Amino acid sequence: MNLPLRKEDYNMINQKDIKSQIIQAVETVRQTNPMAGSVTNTVTINFVANAQLAVGGSAAMVYLPDEGEFLANVGGATYINMGTLLPIYEETLPQIAKVSHDTGKPWVLDPVAIGIGSLRNQLLREFKQYKPSVIRGNASEIIALAGLWELDGGTDVSNARGVDSTDSVSDAKTAAIALAKWTGGAVAVSGKTDLITDGSVIAFSYGGSHFMEKITGAGCSLGGVVAIYATVASPFIAALTAAAVYNLAGSRAENKVDGPGSFQIQFLDELYKASATDIASNSLEIKEV
Repeated sequence: MNLPLRKEDYNMINQKDIKSQIIQAVETVRQTNPMAGSVTNTVTINFVANAQLAVGGSAAMVYLPDEGEFLANVGGATYINMGTLLPIYEETLPQIAKVSHDTGKPWVLDPVAIGIGSLRNQLLREFKQYKPSVIRGNASEIIALAGLWELDGGTDVSNARGVDSTDSVSDAKTAAIALAKWTGGAVAVSGKTDLITDGSVIAFSYGGSHFMEKITGAGCSLGGVVAIYATVASPFIAALTAAAVYNLAGSRAENKVDGPGSFQIQFLDELYKASATDIASNSLEIKEV
């Protein structure tokens, strides 16, 4: 007689399947060297590209509209980071988002510093119709984006302090779920413990380092790495794999250095050296919404 699965048994099976998918994503990226083009924060372009290369992907950074459209068409995924806006982005970013949406190509959005300017909010409001595959941000950014898109868990006024969050990851849970349900993709909320959801399942990824708060580009480069994995995996697995390798590499790098400068170098090395099995085995907790 087959007895129904207990909830803890179901979660164990589900987690085993997720780990298998993480291993497959990591190995496929390293075997195929997929390209994910980026329009990203000018402060962190170098770090974003280096992180994408370190995990096995290929990087291409642009800012012109026609070049962005080209990358959206030929690349496996595209990453849009709102960090430092240029006037030309008013044309470039919606064009990339539209092409990605219309062609079914995955794209990743990082709503950096949402709420600090009218162009930034205008573009982020426009992105709602193009349903990004993965949204990655800190808690305050995720809450503010849900508010801008008039979804559950959002607020009308952003609590982001520049690129910093003033809200906790748990505060952003409802907003993250609402955003994921709207897009049909995944949302990753970065913090001391990362929260990743597809609207039906929530994953908590543990690890990382306090040095990540002392360098520029940890979050930006994470978004770029999510885009690399999105070329070969579902939005949820892509976001979860990126969080896992970042938390693993951060923990390992911290144990080998004594300052943020050396940490940044060691962190890239650890991204490069991490095995697929080690990444999938990084501390992880899965819960149903």
